[in-house]
Amino acid sequence: MTAALRAAREDWRLSQARHVEYGEHGFPSRHAIARIVESLSAALFPIRLGPAELTPDNEDAFVLASLESALPLLTMQVRMELAYSSVILSDAGRDAEARKIIAGLAGRLPQIRRLLDTDLEAAYSGDPAARSVDEVLLCYPCVTAVIHHRIAHELYLLGAPLVARIIAEIAHSRTGIDIHPGARIGESFFIDHGTGVVIGQTAIIGNRVRIYQAVTLGARSFRTDEAGNLVKDDPRHPIIEDDVTIYAGATILGRITIGKGSVIGGNVWLTRPVPPGSQVRQHKPSVEIAHGDPFE
Repeated sequence: MTAALRAAREDWRLSQARHVEYGEHGFPSRHAIARIVESLSAALFPIRLGPAELTPDNEDAFVLASLESALPLLTMQVRMELAYSSVILSDAGRDAEARKIIAGLAGRLPQIRRLLDTDLEAAYSGDPAARSVDEVLLCYPCVTAVIHHRIAHELYLLGAPLVARIIAEIAHSRTGIDIHPGARIGESFFIDHGTGVVIGQTAIIGNRVRIYQAVTLGARSFRTDEAGNLVKDDPRHPIIEDDVTIYAGATILGRITIGKGSVIGGNVWLTRPVPPGSQVRQHKPSVEIAHGDPFE
């Protein structure tokens, strides 16, 4: 049994030419990264996500200690990604590049916190059931997903897409919200309820956008090269402009633009652009676009 399993692993590794999977340099750990993101989340919101005994008088010391612990551990995870994915860099080059990536993330943490503050305010303002911003931070799955995404997106841009993807999938497993770390999301973003939301890699979302559960911002088709292989990183997901609301179950596919201030009704299937200020609703037997009419 064990010999047969070893043979299956060897065949896979040989076919994929990924010899680093033998463990010479290791591989980023999902469990370690989950703990690191928890520490970073607590550093971003120490009073609410940190230890119960924290006060404004000692939170700075806690934040410093959290970052001094979490960032070197994250550097190790990024270094393992670089060892796995790059055969060009030397060991010293990987060390330097990993430190550079994490320094870039550390420098962005204040801006990430300010962006998350706008997300919290959007959730509180947009949900009549929310009694406080603290309740939103502690209880709403969209906040967990967006905290993870804001961190993952910076790592994705800085050159650690695998670690970023692991962070995104940790959030996905915890919240049911699937946001690719490559997606660009503006400020004051709110996902109400959230379960089943899918946001693809090349999606662009503007400011003050609100979406509901089971919304998909996906791709309609995939370009292939001459050998029939999928072309990676093509812009293939929607662009959602500022102040758009997308209701539950809507599916928006392809590189189309949903114009500023539009409202997309529940269960709409949309594969063509929508001008600014439009209101799109499900109207049997087809989708009807009513520009300027009140949404029903």
